[in-house]
Amino acid sequence: MRKSNQEIVKWQREAKVRYNADIAVIGGGIAGVSAACAAAKSGAEVILVERFAVTGGMLTTGGVANFCDSDYLSGQGEVFDQILADLKEWNAIGSGKKSCFHYEVLALVLQELLLRRGVKLLLHTRLVDCIADSSGRISECIVCGKSGPEALRAKQFIDCTGEADLARAAGFETLKAGESGYQLPMSLMYFVRHAAPEEVKPLLPEGWFNPIESKDELPMTSIWPDGPGANALKIKIPMFDSTNTENLTSAEITARRRMIEVLDYYQRVEKKPWHLDHCSPIIGIREGCRIIGDYTLTLEDVRAGRAFDDAVARGTYYLDGHKPDDDKRTYIMSKDQLKVPPYHIPLRSLIAKDGKNVMMAGRCFSADQLALSSARVATSCSMMGQAAGITSALSVQNGCDPRDLDAADVRNVVIRRGAELANR
Repeated sequence: MRKSNQEIVKWQREAKVRYNADIAVIGGGIAGVSAACAAAKSGAEVILVERFAVTGGMLTTGGVANFCDSDYLSGQGEVFDQILADLKEWNAIGSGKKSCFHYEVLALVLQELLLRRGVKLLLHTRLVDCIADSSGRISECIVCGKSGPEALRAKQFIDCTGEADLARAAGFETLKAGESGYQLPMSLMYFVRHAAPEEVKPLLPEGWFNPIESKDELPMTSIWPDGPGANALKIKIPMFDSTNTENLTSAEITARRRMIEVLDYYQRVEKKPWHLDHCSPIIGIREGCRIIGDYTLTLEDVRAGRAFDDAVARGTYYLDGHKPDDDKRTYIMSKDQLKVPPYHIPLRSLIAKDGKNVMMAGRCFSADQLALSSARVATSCSMMGQAAGITSALSVQNGCDPRDLDAADVRNVVIRRGAELANR
């Protein structure tokens, strides 16, 4: 919120229309990649805008390296099926239901899949603004990479930024956080190599940060395998806002300090022979801004395993809503209430209520906080992305907007593309 005494500057600049496409996908996480690949498979000309050097979002740049919902890796749709097949070809994913993978290989796999399908990639490129009329129709967005600000014109837009960056730029209604006023807590991923005990020297210099003396003082810490002689550690970082510049900066600073404190504890107190290898370049974000859609998926929908006539994706993961105001392994709901049956995600939750030609997929889709805590995982985000890409391509083909399509037509294509929608 702007303070009443804050000065304002107005700026104006012309930008050349450098790029034209049928569909512009903003954000290259798993939802954005799936949307772009699905739209391109439908014959659309697609441009994908990604702010980092690689696509994959939290799975790659965020270092997550785990698809989470290991019981439902199949049936997500042909895009996700192809990703899994490529990872297996590279021997970069666990066998059977094991869902850990090599995130650097995934970045390569996603890149090559997009290029094979003819998607134009704009890496190291950020969304700056968009041009929308009073009806909510976006004609162009302004992006900025090393060439400076440029205009991207498209017929349809898909917001896969996680923080609803495109929708917020257009002035669409969004929501974030839950009853506590906080977003779901962030996490930082970092990685250690094993060494001979005599080779391990204390990492934390005396006088720096706050050494942890007992296990009770640790934040929630998850330890994952990371290949031979290595582990990945994930620590909970609560009470920060991923949609606020200064707040997100503070989250990154706090997370890296906490990383060293936790690693120091394991080295010094538990005598783990661990060397710090590297840390993910960005903190892991579970919840940013969600765009209000034609329908908002609710906790009650998820817990009831609700079916929708316009279903285009499915959620199966438990209610992974960690309490956002502490750093321990605590949940918003009691542990006996976390499991949910398979539930539908309707097409209406992927269509921006205030927009004409704007869809969304991934963690900025239309859902309340606890529904999001389940649907935010990679499998469901890929399904949503594939559905949004198919819908946007059908809109281009029919010369209409997404909400003007017959949802049954979209659903039929989604099912033909391998998405399992049965509530089982």
